[in-house]
Amino acid sequence: MKPRLLLVEDDPISHAFMLAALQALPAQVDSADSVADALRREDQHDLWLIDANLPDGSGAQLLDGLRRLHARTVALAHTADPSSERRESLLAAGFATVLVKPLSAADLQAAVRRHLPAGASTTHDWDESAALKALNGNREHVATLRRLFLDELPASVGAVEQSFRDGNQEALRAVLHKLRASCGFVGASRLATAAQRLHHAPGSLEALMDFRAAAESLRD
Repeated sequence: MKPRLLLVEDDPISHAFMLAALQALPAQVDSADSVADALRREDQHDLWLIDANLPDGSGAQLLDGLRRLHARTVALAHTADPSSERRESLLAAGFATVLVKPLSAADLQAAVRRHLPAGASTTHDWDESAALKALNGNREHVATLRRLFLDELPASVGAVEQSFRDGNQEALRAVLHKLRASCGFVGASRLATAAQRLHHAPGSLEALMDFRAAAESLRD
């Protein structure tokens, strides 16, 4: 089942961009353009994305109102203000993180994936059909290769993180290229997607964090 998100954004252009990115996760997205509009919605959501400034109030005020209805839902703030003061005030208000606009669709999607609660993931860790197709339907081979893959995964993740710290993008891409091929054989779909994103944005801390989370989910 797709996760259900609430997107609160009053700017039509920003709303259209964010809506398309979120629906591509995939996710079911409900929209609101004001504090009053958002508070009228009684549906349960897996995550809220709330603009810091709205026509009839602030994102912090809206979060306070929503918390009275659903105390545990994770909320992400989005704002065009990059100042540390704004970030700190939003975090203090209870937002899990602060997204600064403009941002890429990939960064928005990665932030949402990291903060979705367990059971609401947009990408499965393992793709059984892809693994079976790659290995001619042999389930025993799939199981054997997955055990080997998981044994070698910590070393691969370590090499990725070391290359990232060193700023060695050539080495980073080489490790990711090899890892993506291995993901294809064992059906590690979420990790393959995260590795591809980091391959295309080797200097992105957001992409690295998404990659790390995908790898850790396989070892849980």
